[in-house]
Amino acid sequence: MPLPIVLILVYATIVFVGGLIGYLKAGSKPSLIAGVVSAALLAGAFWMSRSNGVLALACAAGIAALLTVVFLIRFLKTRAFMPSGMMLALSLAAAVYFGCTAWLG
Repeated sequence: MPLPIVLILVYATIVFVGGLIGYLKAGSKPSLIAGVVSAALLAGAFWMSRSNGVLALACAAGIAALLTVVFLIRFLKTRAFMPSGMMLALSLAAAVYFGCTAWLG
């Protein structure tokens, strides 16, 4: 299995665990829901990669780009690196990586 496809699953796991930690530490149901939904969408992109890897990477890039915007808004509100700043950096890197990989085919 190609590395970019595996990284979709790794990113999905990180997003899911982040939402779960947000719920367990702060009781944040929105974090849990966002983490589960985002991870499910990324898992769908991973599953899609079996038939169309480029489309799967493009979908993962779009999801990561949306999460980049969400975490940017949170970071600007809190000015705290953990967790919003870290997830902002990770989501931005994922969006760029998945997008460039899809673009190059």
